Amino acid sequence: MATAASGKKRMTQSEVINHFAEKTGLKRAQVKEFFDELANLASSEVKSNGEFALPGFGKLVRSERKAREGRNPATGETIQIPAKTTLKFRVGKGMKDSILPRKK
Repeated sequence: MATAASGKKRMTQSEVINHFAEKTGLKRAQVKEFFDELANLASSEVKSNGEFALPGFGKLVRSERKAREGRNPATGETIQIPAKTTLKFRVGKGMKDSILPRKK
């Protein structure tokens, strides 16, 4: 769903590129190229090192899930779920604290 908790729509890719183009004075094509290169860098780093830190945001981490037993919700039958590799994003403390109020 494209709506946030406040009822507003999320920014589209085009809106994000336009925002950074206006803020930095770069052309839209240059901003898009920057984001493409950032995605390529993140992908190659996670493939080779298992993680990629994006300063101020958080960290992409490759994670291994073990094989496990599950249930088919339609029939209730027990099934084997195979092991697999997945990707997780861990939000950094600074980002988390700036968005979510601290509990006391």
